[in-house]
Amino acid sequence: MEQQHIDVLVIGAGISGVSAARHVLRDNPRASLVVLERRARVGGTWDLFRYPGIRSDSDMSTFGFGFRPWRQARVLAGGADIRQYVEDAAADAGVLERIRFGRRAISADFSHAEGRWTVEVEDETTGARESYSAGYLVGATGYYDYDAPYRPEFPGEAAYQGEIVHPQQWPEDLDHTGKRVVVIGSGATAITLLPAMAGTAARVTMLQRSPSYVLALPEMDPVTSLLQKLRAPARLTHAIARTRNIALQRGSYAFCRAYPRLARRILLGLVRARVGKSVDMRHFSPRYKPWDQRLCVVPGGDLFKVLKSGKAAVVTDHIDTFTADGIRLRSGEELKADIVVTATGLSVRLLGGMALSVDGVPVDVRNRVLYKAVLLEGVPNMSLVIGYTNASWTLKADLAAAYTARLLAHMRRHGHDIATPVAHEADRSESSVMGEALTSGYITRADQIMPRQGTRDPWRLWNNYYRDRAMLRSAPIEDAPLRFDKAGSSGAEAERPRKATRAA
Repeated sequence: MEQQHIDVLVIGAGISGVSAARHVLRDNPRASLVVLERRARVGGTWDLFRYPGIRSDSDMSTFGFGFRPWRQARVLAGGADIRQYVEDAAADAGVLERIRFGRRAISADFSHAEGRWTVEVEDETTGARESYSAGYLVGATGYYDYDAPYRPEFPGEAAYQGEIVHPQQWPEDLDHTGKRVVVIGSGATAITLLPAMAGTAARVTMLQRSPSYVLALPEMDPVTSLLQKLRAPARLTHAIARTRNIALQRGSYAFCRAYPRLARRILLGLVRARVGKSVDMRHFSPRYKPWDQRLCVVPGGDLFKVLKSGKAAVVTDHIDTFTADGIRLRSGEELKADIVVTATGLSVRLLGGMALSVDGVPVDVRNRVLYKAVLLEGVPNMSLVIGYTNASWTLKADLAAAYTARLLAHMRRHGHDIATPVAHEADRSESSVMGEALTSGYITRADQIMPRQGTRDPWRLWNNYYRDRAMLRSAPIEDAPLRFDKAGSSGAEAERPRKATRAA
């Protein structure tokens, strides 16, 4: 099997992968770069999910790339538009031509002797095996399991005569026109499906065990709309909206964490003003504090509109059992359903399931910490892109991409072959990098997979854009915990950090 030699190998062609490839090529124009993508198109998550109404749950001025303006005034965009935006960005940046589709990365092993990664890959269209040798590896697959969503099994499912679907595996030919639909869940997917299906379904009911905080955002950004009417340059319009919304995201999150009781009163008051007396507020009154779980947002209050119209309903209860024609609840109420949608969440899998090792020794990612929230402790020449949980994913993905590009340029200038972050045992806490941020179900399940949270800088993940921007875009590359070596060094030499020598 012939081995292909390249400088940088990016795994994943979604938002994170396209951003990483674009930044690396900009700062390292002579680098050879290949992107491996398992799917047949660019887009990642936005190519995978195709359920009715799929849209972003972050505003597009921050969910879009910092280097490419989002040109619409619509605050939350549909999945198809986002996927096309990512593909257009990849094409314009010269990334699209470097993507090899249908490739699944099986394993990656770093050799200190050679100073390179060996990545074994399967071409899923032919079943053929390929081997890549890469100086640097970027894991840009996100943390969702694309093959298997989180899908608990409910009592009595075998007796149910209707259809059960999960949003991650939505059938293209599913017709819900005139059907009774029950959506199990209370997160972003469920609150998106409800108004999207209510227009043609006979009845749509969202069945939740417990409520989530829901906030209505304007459907269109008034400032962006005004600037577009005034024919302001697209980049200026994008920069204004992006700067404002980053501040709003960070400010609202900090306010909710500092003043949870007041924040709760405000959030519930806004819902009450939308639904009036037609909807029982217990369906929108969570037991947890604001931002213990991600805030759900709805454009133009579409969820509240369909509830007020009577086309849809929310039920807060527990499932007792499925029946032949629906679901019986613990309260004794029965929900008739022709279709049940299990919007029960996602399973977590890092690096797309790729096995990771260094000099043949497997790497247990769960017991490692992240250096500056980008580099994995003890793993040479590798960036791991994990976006924000309390803000737009892309904000962090862009920062991680920019840092990776800076690091590679620094290594080239100074003749370094290997860069390895080295931590002490005291730098590692028991909780995961996501466990301290939110308490959502997928966050809790991720504890068995995700790296550990650090106890101090530069190992602690703060989920703070302003702090990360200063650290990843401006701070010197040379740093005591980051060890640089030439190929042929022993991995054991990277057990102890060295002092910084010079600034980048």
